[in-house]
Amino acid sequence: MTKFILGTKENMTEYFEQDGQVVPVTVVSAGPVTITRVFEKSKDGYDSVQVGFGSGKKHKISKAHLGQMRGGLYKVLKEFRLKTADQNDRKVGDIIDVSVFAPGDKIKISSISKGKGFQGVVKRHGFHGGPRTHGQKHSEREPGSIGGGLRTRVPAGMRMAGRMGSGRITQKNLKVVFIDKENNLMLVKGAVAGRRGSLVEIVSR
Repeated sequence: MTKFILGTKENMTEYFEQDGQVVPVTVVSAGPVTITRVFEKSKDGYDSVQVGFGSGKKHKISKAHLGQMRGGLYKVLKEFRLKTADQNDRKVGDIIDVSVFAPGDKIKISSISKGKGFQGVVKRHGFHGGPRTHGQKHSEREPGSIGGGLRTRVPAGMRMAGRMGSGRITQKNLKVVFIDKENNLMLVKGAVAGRRGSLVEIVSR
């Protein structure tokens, strides 16, 4: 059965396991989410569930999204693809909380990475630059030649300076370490991409 939930990244800390081993974890405030729509393959062409997360304000929500929200105003609407067998116990209005997961579960998390602005090739792509002893004084961090041969254009895909970060990152095979149902918290082993407060999508592997 596919398990899923939405949440926000909070911070990183340490967790002590029963054998005394220290594990670095990321604290995720997960759920609860409310099912706002169920898509069926017979009607819509695929099996999926749409959920709402967070409290939104009416004047900040488009009319298209307002038509999809049933049972409340939500800040985020997301769809999760399901297997056909999962459709039997999913209904509009059902609430899903963090208790659907358990310690030891393998999960996949998708989020938006931190934005780092406009960066050069050394930071963005790991270029080494040029040596100062090679007849130059101010070119240590420059990209070097971007042409070559008889070309009169820059080849597509050339690694150059530009905007870095702010991309959708999906991390697989992450492990759930601890679940706090009362406070809707989940501890995930390791680091999760994104800044504090960024939205994360959690799906069981």
